[in-house]
Amino acid sequence: MSEIVINGGRRLEGELTVQGAKNSVLPVLAATILCQGECVVHNCPKISDVETSVKILARLGCKCLRDNNDVLVDSRDIAGNEIPEDLMREMRSSVVFLGAVIGRVGKAVISSPGGCELGPRPIDLHLSSLKKMGVEITEEHGFIYCNAPQGVKAAEITLGFPSVGATENIILAAATAEGTTVIHNAAREPEISDLADFLNSAGARICGCGSDTIYIKGVKRLRGTEHTIIPDRIVAATYMACTAVTGGKIKMDGIMPSHMIAMLSVFRESGCNIEASGKSLVITCEKGLIRVPTVRSLTYPGFPTDAGPIIISMLTLAKGTSVFVENIFENRFRYVDELKRLGAKITTEGRSAIIEGTERLLGASCKCTDLRGGAALVVAGLSAKGTTVINEIHHIERGYEDIVENLKKLNADIKLV
Repeated sequence: MSEIVINGGRRLEGELTVQGAKNSVLPVLAATILCQGECVVHNCPKISDVETSVKILARLGCKCLRDNNDVLVDSRDIAGNEIPEDLMREMRSSVVFLGAVIGRVGKAVISSPGGCELGPRPIDLHLSSLKKMGVEITEEHGFIYCNAPQGVKAAEITLGFPSVGATENIILAAATAEGTTVIHNAAREPEISDLADFLNSAGARICGCGSDTIYIKGVKRLRGTEHTIIPDRIVAATYMACTAVTGGKIKMDGIMPSHMIAMLSVFRESGCNIEASGKSLVITCEKGLIRVPTVRSLTYPGFPTDAGPIIISMLTLAKGTSVFVENIFENRFRYVDELKRLGAKITTEGRSAIIEGTERLLGASCKCTDLRGGAALVVAGLSAKGTTVINEIHHIERGYEDIVENLKKLNADIKLV
């Protein structure tokens, strides 16, 4: 089992290019199922979740080829409709294949999805929406059987919560459905717009993404296409936090600052200096971090829940007391006990974390509990005095491409063992 070893205390400096977005590439790869031709997806990060997605596509009968950060998918000969249980358990986001498979072959079988254990994340919004679109659903022995004997039909759907996954599944199912589907209270994340851009380039007719009402006019057929995945805003925030805790200065290229407004606001409030221009950003933090009274996770364009662990880790070194309120997931603070092993002073009360800043952290052995919690440990380890050893890093590998090598290039004393 691999582990990350960090000798903390070195100031980060240098330049890097941010990888493609994990939360964008997964639904786009699922969407290639709908395209009756060859699709080329550029800027696909080399992360385990992408590899799992490619395996799912291959099991369904697609021809897949990776060339560096490009993935070619030919789904013309797709034959399967069952998403393998072993792969479903590896990746929570695999549920997004549901809408694509139903849209292409009219039926699908999935098991309960896996991924990080962040508390209850029911897929009832996905299923109830598909039912409104003419999909018959039965659940037996841990499997979900979906069938649309008359084909997928358009519907007007109001989501009780602006779920990203449910919005994506509806879009995928509706892209080739009969009629016009309308989604009210839709998720507004940039990754939703990226999915729509991919589908529209393949011949879909989708508009309204980025707002809370999305319109999908079904078409009979989608063709092969070529698409470049947007940058990963959470990965960008992670490297920013790594820089902040070490008092460093880095330049990041290939990002979209307009996707990060809520996060940039928190970084600036904590004492970081940020200069954004075009698709580049420079962050410095030479005067030390200060408290941020309250940060609340919200749906986009609010502060993203995925960036919560990273910001909390950074604020453990801020002067004063900060509060983070988690409004999306009930069990997001599992990583906090691991941060405490490094000397972080954090108290959790329900959905709130109270962070009392300390002058320094001390290296220790710790383990990843989930993807972003693992990233939080890397942030803390870079600033800690002494050696930090992080175990169970398969969580980190789900979403970060070459994080060790990237940090080495930025002057970190870090290695993969």
